[in-house]
Amino acid sequence: FMAKGMRLHDTMIYEQAGTGAKGSNLAYWQGFEYMFVFSKGKPSTTNLIVDKPNRFKGSVVGSSPKMDALGSRRERGPRTVPEYSKRTNIWRIHPSNGNNTEHPAPFPETLARDHILSWSNPGDLVLDPFCGSGTTPKMAMQNGRHYLGFDISESYCELARKRVHFANPPLLITDHSQPSYDKNDSKQLSLIND
Repeated sequence: FMAKGMRLHDTMIYEQAGTGAKGSNLAYWQGFEYMFVFSKGKPSTTNLIVDKPNRFKGSVVGSSPKMDALGSRRERGPRTVPEYSKRTNIWRIHPSNGNNTEHPAPFPETLARDHILSWSNPGDLVLDPFCGSGTTPKMAMQNGRHYLGFDISESYCELARKRVHFANPPLLITDHSQPSYDKNDSKQLSLIND
């Protein structure tokens, strides 16, 4: 990617919480995957997620000296520790259950959603060139982004189309003021109950 002009903005870790043994008896079990955030130049959008609980929330911490751009020492006054801080670049997320889709390795929705929220704004276009079962397009749509997804497998593309469609079922207008779902469509009804 970098040979094509992309910049490696961040290297992150997806720690797979609650997984069974993976790997062989000759090496440690594989419990993480790398995530690379590439951008063309400096990222135009950065919405860092602030959900890491602070152990000392509400505490007042003393001042600490800072150097300004000219090298002068500047004192920073006391501050109150907030309830939450930005999370680290290691994200511990439960993997998706493979039985939920016809894909052998579905991407966790939380992982896709959090990257979409971090690196794009509503109305932006989210690209997934390895679309698989359609997790990224589904989460992009549910978070107000446009999406473009493709995959080498036509059967996975069809699976992704169905998944995105049922995540946002068409509305039926009955009296031009109240939208309702098709009550005869069990898949739409199951989405309402979830």
